[in-house]
Amino acid sequence: MVASRKAAMGFIFITLLIDVTGLGLIIPVFPKLIEQLIHGGISEASKWGGWLTFAYAIMQFLFAPVLGNLSDKYGRRPVLLFSLLGFGIDYIFLAVAPTIGWLFVGRVIAGITGASFTTATAYIADISTDENRAQNFGMIGAAFGLGFIIGPVIGGLLGEYGARLPFIVAAGLALLNALYGYFVLPESLDKEHRRGFNWKRANPMGSLLQLKKYPALGGIVGSLVLVYIAAHAVQSTWTFINIEKFKWSEAMIGYSLGMVGLLVAIVQGGLIRFINPRLGNEKSAYIGLALYALGLLLFAFASQTWMMFVFLIPYCLGGIAGPALQSIISGQVPANEQGELQGALTSLMSLTSIIGPLLMSYLFSYFTKPDAPVKFAGAPFLLGAVLMLGSAVIAYFTLHTKKEVVVSNSPES
Repeated sequence: MVASRKAAMGFIFITLLIDVTGLGLIIPVFPKLIEQLIHGGISEASKWGGWLTFAYAIMQFLFAPVLGNLSDKYGRRPVLLFSLLGFGIDYIFLAVAPTIGWLFVGRVIAGITGASFTTATAYIADISTDENRAQNFGMIGAAFGLGFIIGPVIGGLLGEYGARLPFIVAAGLALLNALYGYFVLPESLDKEHRRGFNWKRANPMGSLLQLKKYPALGGIVGSLVLVYIAAHAVQSTWTFINIEKFKWSEAMIGYSLGMVGLLVAIVQGGLIRFINPRLGNEKSAYIGLALYALGLLLFAFASQTWMMFVFLIPYCLGGIAGPALQSIISGQVPANEQGELQGALTSLMSLTSIIGPLLMSYLFSYFTKPDAPVKFAGAPFLLGAVLMLGSAVIAYFTLHTKKEVVVSNSPES
């Protein structure tokens, strides 16, 4: 059984690695492609980038719980393969797009089918024990990290030969990944642990309302909401901010994201396996959120390129928070509802992705436009730091309130 679980983790890790590598390929050249299609500058392109993320997020918000519930009924494998196929089609649309409208079509397709991380998270929950759940969730971060070492660096270099070439390569990778998964990815959810499909539980609001079954999770879910929004300070504006402040090329963007990938892989693929068991989930969450906030604050006021690379260290060390929070949440949910839970959390992430990219990209655009009252390209990073600190405060009071309730209800009290 142990050997089988280790083999399954290997399969899902490779699948996610290829998936993230394809995503990483396109990030360095996305601003340039948008600029070409709108015939505008970087400040205007950032707003279009926010709307493109919005289109993806709102589709994922609507469809992630459907796919999460389908994975509880039919298993993780078919849903994961469907998702990978959708990403391949998305990249093809992006590669050949003659107008900005085509980019939206591709993003909508990817949003509808984009449940690879949702299903992978449920897959990992299926094969994890209480002892190794946080470490196994950390493997998602490790795949993300390694994919971001490979993808953005190659994407940045390919971008020197044209803004569309990385999209073609990403499409090929996504389709090959689907083929790989078809032949080698085993199913993780056996038939006796599956449940029927229910539309009430599969609609996005119904999916979110299912979280009410676990009232103890409310504060932690609220903490995650702030983390998700704050993360868009980096996810949605990193390329735009550094092009504006430091005139980075596609290659330099690729190198910076490669550095992010390396640090994330070290933290979540290695350090977390030592840090989390020693600190526990709660302390890991607090320390991680504080490091996230510190990194974002330093990004906001960095004045030279080398600073952005150095300040990635505390920011990426903050990655110990995510798996710890996920472990706290998933540890309170039965095995046959993990797909529903992860679908609900993905819907929640998508809901914040409707807000986050627009908030951060418009904030960047406002402080970089020609008639801006104050020129401050790092404004999204500063807001992100404030939100991370807010998340830490909410997590602290939620977990400590829960402890007080347990103590007060104990027979000895």
